[in-house]
Amino acid sequence: MTSIASITLEVDDTTAAERFYADAFGLGSQLRLRTAEAPTTGFRGFSLALTVSQPADVVSLIDGALAAGATSLKPVSKSFWGYGGVVQAPDGTIWKVATSAKKDTGPATGTIDDRVLLLGVEDVKATKRFYVEQGLTVAKSFGGKYAEFTADEPGQFKLALYKRAALAKEVGVADDGTGSHRIALTGSATAFTDPDGFTWEASSLSPSQS
Repeated sequence: MTSIASITLEVDDTTAAERFYADAFGLGSQLRLRTAEAPTTGFRGFSLALTVSQPADVVSLIDGALAAGATSLKPVSKSFWGYGGVVQAPDGTIWKVATSAKKDTGPATGTIDDRVLLLGVEDVKATKRFYVEQGLTVAKSFGGKYAEFTADEPGQFKLALYKRAALAKEVGVADDGTGSHRIALTGSATAFTDPDGFTWEASSLSPSQS
């Protein structure tokens, strides 16, 4: 395993979720959906993040998500690091959209520069070591606060690790939660579960099986 091949979100209503993601983000085959009713409450321990080139694209994507039925967790705003906002999809998945730019250079293009899966973990250093042992390559690391791994190809989701409480604060929710994460990752030759309970499924599974 060297990177994430695809992400599967477990949702109550796949038809509604397909409609939402087509209208809001249009992410294509790397984001999959399947029906699941595993109990879950509160923060599920992860967020998906989209990085764009300028504020106009942040506004465009966030507005599109809200129009499609998302709930605002953090309104679009400027900060010392750039510009961004956070929404929660109708299926419960949290999405952050951000840019490091503070000014527009033109109209919104709708282009997504990076896709990142942010996992909230108890011990960033220990979980980073675990993923290195699975074959991932570290791209960035800031002690016990954050780690990011490389993706094999442009457009793939990158994997990144935050402290769970820090990630919850970043996306504007309380860090308590129980039950299923309601997410599965594909990209490994064999199935496994990481130290924080996130499940990886074998990449040999067909789309109909994952």
